[in-house]
Amino acid sequence: MPKLYEYFGLIAMFYANEHEPIHVHGKCQGRESRAEIILINGIIQEICYVNVVGRAPLEVNEMRFFQELVTAKADDIISKWIDFFVLNKSITPERISRRLK
Repeated sequence: MPKLYEYFGLIAMFYANEHEPIHVHGKCQGRESRAEIILINGIIQEICYVNVVGRAPLEVNEMRFFQELVTAKADDIISKWIDFFVLNKSITPERISRRLK
């Protein structure tokens, strides 16, 4: 399961057996939510945040960090999805220590 980012205690990652739509999981202390990036003709139209079945959702502050991260890095997440799932490349995680706003 490739880790993409660490951001203020939040881990953003893919699971190794993912499916479309392109999405990323945000995890923090056993809680987890998911961000689905909706593309139409290769252009980001929407980012939907959903709960993960069987897991407690991220708390309010954790979700705020997750939304900041996904909004700021959406193009990079798509690129990493293609690298990992289509091109079978490895992903190097990034630790972000400054706010992305």
